[in-house]
Amino acid sequence: MVQRFDRIWQNARLATLREGQPGLGVVDDGVIAARDGRIVFAGPQSDFAADADALERVDCEGRWITPGLVDCHTHLVYGGDRAHEFELRLAGASYEEIARAGGGIVSTVAATRAASELELVASALPRLDALLAEGVTTIEIKSGYGLETATELRQLSAARALGSKRQVGVHTSFLGAHALPAEAGGDKDRYIDLVCNEMLPAVAKSGLADAVDAFMENIAFSADQTARVFAAAHALGLRVKLHADQLSNLGGAALAAEFGALSADHLEHTDEAGAAAMAQAGTVAVLLPGAYYFIRETQKPPVELFRKHGVKLALATDCNPGSSPLTSLLLTMNMAATLFRMTVDECIAGATREGARALGLLAETGTLEAGKWCDLAIWDIGRPAELVYRMGFNPLQQRVWRGQ
Repeated sequence: MVQRFDRIWQNARLATLREGQPGLGVVDDGVIAARDGRIVFAGPQSDFAADADALERVDCEGRWITPGLVDCHTHLVYGGDRAHEFELRLAGASYEEIARAGGGIVSTVAATRAASELELVASALPRLDALLAEGVTTIEIKSGYGLETATELRQLSAARALGSKRQVGVHTSFLGAHALPAEAGGDKDRYIDLVCNEMLPAVAKSGLADAVDAFMENIAFSADQTARVFAAAHALGLRVKLHADQLSNLGGAALAAEFGALSADHLEHTDEAGAAAMAQAGTVAVLLPGAYYFIRETQKPPVELFRKHGVKLALATDCNPGSSPLTSLLLTMNMAATLFRMTVDECIAGATREGARALGLLAETGTLEAGKWCDLAIWDIGRPAELVYRMGFNPLQQRVWRGQ
């Protein structure tokens, strides 16, 4: 019986990223066949049905195909920008001086609160388009610049709306425990009460969030306060993730593991106990070299410890107005290799398979395998290392989302 497909991509070299395969799971003379938006076959031409039929056949002319890229940590939706603060910092102003003058996250919160959902969507679209132009097919978008129920919900709704404006999978995270708003008067515990008792139930009822995030740091929230947020999230059936150990080691990685977090992100100051706990829990380490670079960090995340304990490594842009105004996952890979000494294979896996794992989406995307969404990036390159080696160059020939 003749097999029928919607589309067949042939004469391609595949980096399948399948687990259990060496390296990138390369197939030199590869074929991908899709039906109803999902991959039905991804493998060597010699194993593909010779009499297969399709509505369209695409000759890739020897190009490389990887899974569509996954940007698993962004703050893409926000109001205003912080370019003027960047100028002030270059002129010698400290973060504290800028914050006292009404800058920092306070300025982004004010601009976000003042913006309508339509305005938030409109300002985020150019940032999203830049990522899509480099082959991103799945993106995570956090709230966290409202710090009040109505604006947090508006941010999440705007993030979901982006998924209807463009062909991209949008995964949302509620980040109410991001910072302390000015009206809290310095009372962090009272604000966490608001997050747990008002914001989280409203977010869960709305269905606008796929996960709950928090920022555990001296300048943000303590381990006890973070644990309260996570316990409340679990009670509402929501998975968790954590901004952890970015500026100091407060045991964030271990706390994330304790709550079975999908991921712990940043991790510059994580110790061996934290790495071991993450490995045991299956919590993915999401490294964010854009933020490391932009705020001139000097403490690198302990990549060797993560390798030693078998922690999975993902990469993301951390696109945000204050510490990583980055809209290139390709440059993120180069930064991870150059600054953190990650290998080519680790970088490409980090922006595909492990990014999907960090979102709990590995069953649906992140590798080229039958049954998964047909999310592809087709590249004009001679070898996969070019995706990591180049800076400011985009070799994407075609982006495919759900087979289209």
